[in-house]
Amino acid sequence: MAAGRQPCAGALRRAVMAASLKLERVTQALELLLGRPAGVVADPSALPAAKRAALLETLRCNLAAAEEEFERDAAWSELRRVRADVASRATWLGGSADVTWSFASQVLLLLLCLKECMVLLAAAYCPAPPSPRTAETAPALSPDTLSISQQRTVQSALQFVVTLGLCPYLLPGVGVPLQHRTEFSAVVRDAVSLDAAPSATLRLYASCMVLLEVAQHPSLGSLLLTRHLGDLLAGLCQLGFGPTEGKGEQARPPEEPKGLTEEKRTHCRKALQSILDQVYQPLVVRELLILQGGSRQSLHSPGKEAQRPLAQAPAWLRRLCGQLLSERLMRPSGVQAVVRGILEGAGTGAAGGSNAEAAAADWRKCDMIARILASCPQQSLSLEDYYRQVCPQILDLLHIREKLTARQFQRVATTTLLTMVREHPQLAEQYLLRPMLEPLLRCSDRAEMAVEDLPAGTVLVKEAELSRCVEDVFKVYVVGNESSGTLRESLQPALGVVFTLYCFTKQNVSHLRSPCQEILLWFLEKSEMEVAFSTLEAFAGLNAAMHSLHPHCQFGVASEGGALISVKETISDEDEVLYQKLSWEQWQLETLVDLLSHCQKSGLAGDFFLRCLQELTCVAAEDKAGLDPTPLSCESLLDLEQHREGQKKQLLILQLVAMLCESISDTVFTNVVQVVQFVATTLQRACASLAQDSVGAVEAQTLSMAMGLVAAMLGGAMQLRSSDFAVLQQLVPLLEQISCIHPEPVIQELAADLRITICTHGAFSTHTLGAAAQSTLGKKPGLSRMREATCTSLGESPDGQAAGTSTGQPCSSPAPSHARSSTSATPSPKEQNKECSLGGERPADSPGAGPSTCGQTPQQLQELLLTAYDPDVPARAAALRSLSRLIAQRDPEALKIQEKLLQVFLENMEHEDAFVYLSAIQGVALLSDMHPETVLPSLLAQYGGTPQGTTGTRTVETRMKVGEVLMRATRALGDMVSKYRDPLIHAFLRGARDPDSSLRASSLSNLGELCQRLQFQLGSVVHEVTSCLTAVARMDREAEVRRAAVHVVVLLLRGLSERATEVLRDVLRDLYRLLKWVVASEHDQVTVLHAQLALEELDDIMRRFLFPPQTLEKKIVVLP
Repeated sequence: MAAGRQPCAGALRRAVMAASLKLERVTQALELLLGRPAGVVADPSALPAAKRAALLETLRCNLAAAEEEFERDAAWSELRRVRADVASRATWLGGSADVTWSFASQVLLLLLCLKECMVLLAAAYCPAPPSPRTAETAPALSPDTLSISQQRTVQSALQFVVTLGLCPYLLPGVGVPLQHRTEFSAVVRDAVSLDAAPSATLRLYASCMVLLEVAQHPSLGSLLLTRHLGDLLAGLCQLGFGPTEGKGEQARPPEEPKGLTEEKRTHCRKALQSILDQVYQPLVVRELLILQGGSRQSLHSPGKEAQRPLAQAPAWLRRLCGQLLSERLMRPSGVQAVVRGILEGAGTGAAGGSNAEAAAADWRKCDMIARILASCPQQSLSLEDYYRQVCPQILDLLHIREKLTARQFQRVATTTLLTMVREHPQLAEQYLLRPMLEPLLRCSDRAEMAVEDLPAGTVLVKEAELSRCVEDVFKVYVVGNESSGTLRESLQPALGVVFTLYCFTKQNVSHLRSPCQEILLWFLEKSEMEVAFSTLEAFAGLNAAMHSLHPHCQFGVASEGGALISVKETISDEDEVLYQKLSWEQWQLETLVDLLSHCQKSGLAGDFFLRCLQELTCVAAEDKAGLDPTPLSCESLLDLEQHREGQKKQLLILQLVAMLCESISDTVFTNVVQVVQFVATTLQRACASLAQDSVGAVEAQTLSMAMGLVAAMLGGAMQLRSSDFAVLQQLVPLLEQISCIHPEPVIQELAADLRITICTHGAFSTHTLGAAAQSTLGKKPGLSRMREATCTSLGESPDGQAAGTSTGQPCSSPAPSHARSSTSATPSPKEQNKECSLGGERPADSPGAGPSTCGQTPQQLQELLLTAYDPDVPARAAALRSLSRLIAQRDPEALKIQEKLLQVFLENMEHEDAFVYLSAIQGVALLSDMHPETVLPSLLAQYGGTPQGTTGTRTVETRMKVGEVLMRATRALGDMVSKYRDPLIHAFLRGARDPDSSLRASSLSNLGELCQRLQFQLGSVVHEVTSCLTAVARMDREAEVRRAAVHVVVLLLRGLSERATEVLRDVLRDLYRLLKWVVASEHDQVTVLHAQLALEELDDIMRRFLFPPQTLEKKIVVLP
């Protein structure tokens, strides 16, 4: 019993001694041991041998001084007893002639004393219960808590232990060598004596075991593992898995032990596994990668000099680190740990700080991680088992929401997924693509789920799940942007559901609209032409080759701006069901046309439009041929069903072509090939109609348009190359056929000329072809006219009559439908005798009434001038507008008499009818825009004075009209208005002093707009303007004028915005005082309201000036 009580008594004695020892005493002992002796001075320029001697002398002095202090001062008695007790239990401790190991041993002893003291202090600590009166007070710290200075001392001690007692004994290539760390570490490497006892392996073993024991305390373990985990792992790997003969073992005397026993090696392996499982996994991955070693290339960072290459890790260590990394990868959340370990080491995440953006640009590191994840490790049972474990974790990487790491994680996940798809497409589709697309496939019309058995309103796919699915597909397919057949085939079953979701989001505000659109565009762009056509036809309902949303499912609006999929409620009303079905199909077609508008650059929209036109031609040919005379009752039900499906398809094609013509026809063709194919389709249709002798008005118009389009191409509208003429050769047989069988001589001649011009590559051109080209370019006919042709392509005119005239008919024939909407007027007999251009239409710029303005002769121009004084108001106004159009078209004859035209317009400005004087104002504005140096002085004279022989109200009204002309001219001049700044401002300032209040208000309004346009070009005139506004706002008797003055201030502040502090710098205070006076003293409420608005504008301007918005931006400066 006495023997049994002896260990308990010893433990109790040690506990009492440790409890009586204070933390401060142990840390002071460490400071005493680690401090620099007073007589030793480091010389940076000394030789390596001198530095080594100084280091050894420093260590000897510190050891001697510490021992002398411990023996001399009684205050160290408790530490001496605890240290002696710990030393008695340390089997690794022994005398050594090597000063570095003796120093490291003493530091290890003090660290063990510190750890034992902290453990006993924490065990004896019993915190007091919190007081309700001081609930806000922070709880007291545990007695084993280290202060900041004490933590710094412990970190220094740990660094000495690692540098003196661990790193010198690592084999070459194991860990980071000392010479690559610091200058002090390089000196330590040469100062260590490997010949002295104990052996290097035993020293390494002792250091690792003591550090592991110290790391058992949470505080000390945190200080150790955050800085020295890599060195500790290197030592444990060498002890547990390295060669039996360590560094310097062959130099040992034969009577001393050379290596470790198998039991100690097994203990090291277990310790290594334990520490790998306990530490933060990304940190473990990073340290293992460092231990495994990288390439032999030199380490080079931007802005730093290239470092010497590290020694390559030995083969046994590379295999071991690879095995340990594979184990980390195969653990739960192992993929994220591997990615975080590599990226955080590159500066990403919480540890990255300011280097996070640099890591974001390092796409090569992300690709390297992707290659690692896509490779199956040897520890895995099989490739399929590896994919089964890792693929769900790879998909989870797409859902990282951390701001600093989300971009890199998504890049890694996308690259890994694409690599797996390339290397093992079947397994990738099974474990990656299908799970990612599962929410979309779950509700398709071919899903295995019995949706019809579920109650109405059951949510099949929640909002978060659907949003995550769409975003994942966007990241992998669109952002990855890889043209892979496996990716396209995997997406195709879910494409119909995506299109339905896109149609739904177009009806609502949803953040899923943009990703759905990008997914659809990506598939159409990456697919082959026939696959893209088939997909578009499926979207339009022309075929059923694509999976669509289950008929019993529907999309619904969700609370977070997304969508959800639920079971549709059954509707008993058949009419309502039919209405919903038809409206939804109509909306799908509109959405499809909108989607095609984004495919015009790639040419897909034009090719699909041509395909639909070809289908439409077939439909028209079938309709011309007529139906089978056999009664439908005699046919089988299958034939009847097929007939109805054919009719449905015909109607869908007709509707789709009409919508395409109406929406995107003007920009649908992007190259010559598409235009030629369109013309060829039109010509084929015309030939078919001519062969059946059923040429209608629509066919005549479309034929004229197509031939005019070719004439415009050949007439210089496009720069044609030799390859383009090769494409145009396919039109030659069709043009030849039309020139032979068309009944109209004009069309025959034009077709023959076009054929000859194409065959001669433009060397031959006739007057007929040039006239047709000019007519087409003048009319600018878009393919939108095809919509009218489409509506009647089955031989049914909308109004039961011909929609236009055939080519070559005189203009007295009924006009086309689009021309009937213009202002109707009876043309003159001279115009009626003129023949129209191709298609029997007037040029688009000809006026609806009055004489024509195309190529006016002096006699016709004189007639217009005479008509400008006609008592009939409509004729007078039409003549003025015709003259204005001549000026806009820069007609040479009109420009010769511009002074006379100005006089005509000025005289007509005094007319009472608004239709007349507004037309005159338009003409004067056009003249002032073309010749401001001659027109503006005349207008300013009209505005500033009263012409002779006119008095009263008419003069005021005329001057106000002139003011309107001046403002139109100001807007047209733009930045050139600064040249006429002074005369304009002086004219308006004089107008602000006119006796008539209306003219004063009008002048102030014009002045405000002019100042708003001048901005920085106001210059010193701003003082005159401010004085005028102040005088008017304070002294004018008319409220209307005071309102105008304050409104000028509002216009100035609102137009100048932030620039007001610069432009109005000298007068801003005066304007502020004026506005405050108006608010306080003005009786007119409208004027006060204007002043309050101006003060609000000024307040916003000054707030933005004094407190500019903080913008976070990074500037990159390239140094020379």
